[in-house]
Amino acid sequence: MRRRAAVLTAGALAGALALTGCSGSGTGSDKAELSVGSSYMPQPVSADMAAGFLTITNKGGAEDELTSVTSDVAGEVTMHSTVGGAMTEKSSFAIPAHGRLVFRSGGNHLMFEKLKRAPKQGQTVTVKLTFSESGPLTVEMPVTSATYNPSTGH
Repeated sequence: MRRRAAVLTAGALAGALALTGCSGSGTGSDKAELSVGSSYMPQPVSADMAAGFLTITNKGGAEDELTSVTSDVAGEVTMHSTVGGAMTEKSSFAIPAHGRLVFRSGGNHLMFEKLKRAPKQGQTVTVKLTFSESGPLTVEMPVTSATYNPSTGH
C-alpha cells in the first residue's frame, strides 16, 4: 500500500511540475530575449547614404518592438520595408515572441542618411538599436564589399 501511495504521489508531483513549466511564470520566458546576428553594411556607393542589414532573434515568450536605430556614422538612421517593389519608411518593427525580424536586401532594411564619414570595406560601424520593452543593444556592423551577398558569402 505504501508503494502504491508513493507512486501516486510521484505521479501527481510530476504532473504538477509539468503544468507549472507550461505556465511561463517565474521562468523568464514571459519577456523578450533579443540577440542580433548577420549584421553588415555594404560599402556605400553614395557619399551621403548607406544601407544596413541584420537579423534580430527573440528567444523569449513576449513580443518586442524595434523603435529606433542610431549610429555615430550617420546623422539619421531610418527603417524601411519593401513590399512588391515599394519602399515605405516605418517608425517601428514588431519582433514576435520566439521569432525573428530580418533586415535583408530587397526587404526590410536600414538607411544610414547624412553620412558623417564614408565607411570603407573592412571597417565596422557602431549601431544602437532601441526597443519598446527591452534595453538597447549596441552592434558592431562590419562594412563589406558593395556587392556582398550573404547567401554566397561574396
